[in-house]
Amino acid sequence: MGITRSNLHKRTKSGAKQTTFRKKKKYELGRPSSHTKIGDFRVRPVRVRGGNYKSRALRLDYGNFSWGSEGCATKSRIVNVVYNATNNEFVRTNTLTKGTIVLVDAAPFRKWYERYYNEKIAHTTTELREESSLNDAEKAKFARRREHHHVADDFKKQFLTGRLLAKIASRPGQTGRADGVLLEGPEFNFYQKKIKTKKGKKH
Repeated sequence: MGITRSNLHKRTKSGAKQTTFRKKKKYELGRPSSHTKIGDFRVRPVRVRGGNYKSRALRLDYGNFSWGSEGCATKSRIVNVVYNATNNEFVRTNTLTKGTIVLVDAAPFRKWYERYYNEKIAHTTTELREESSLNDAEKAKFARRREHHHVADDFKKQFLTGRLLAKIASRPGQTGRADGVLLEGPEFNFYQKKIKTKKGKKH
């Protein structure tokens, strides 16, 4: 039996069984899930209805992640899966789905922050410029950018570990990409609590 997205085999709202009066249709077909894992890039094209193609990601290790409050997006390495509301097995097997909470490498965001603000955010610094090497226009530019700028302490602490919490917003099995957003504010606090309680249950 092929995978189908039909609901003819299900009961009605009142609980009555439906009589199977026809066979499965081509437009109702389903396909096995991709179970995208963290690993070296491996994406396969899948021909779909209308002669179009989907990109089925089998292995991904990089994605574009956006830092919403800073208006910055950069490519970063996906390190680990830490939480998935759908299934705890996805955490154990490092499976990537939409909505998965992952740890990404903080280095690209640290470098961007240092270049944009000329300010230290972690122990390691590679992009900072000496004040003596800046001209007056550059000094004024950096001072203007830093004037009313603030990064939450909880978020800043992540840079010390070199890892940032992010949420995957794309669908790896459909688009062949694992792009997402960095967690900030109430959403960051919410998922941090979820991860801590999950770790506490293990012990």
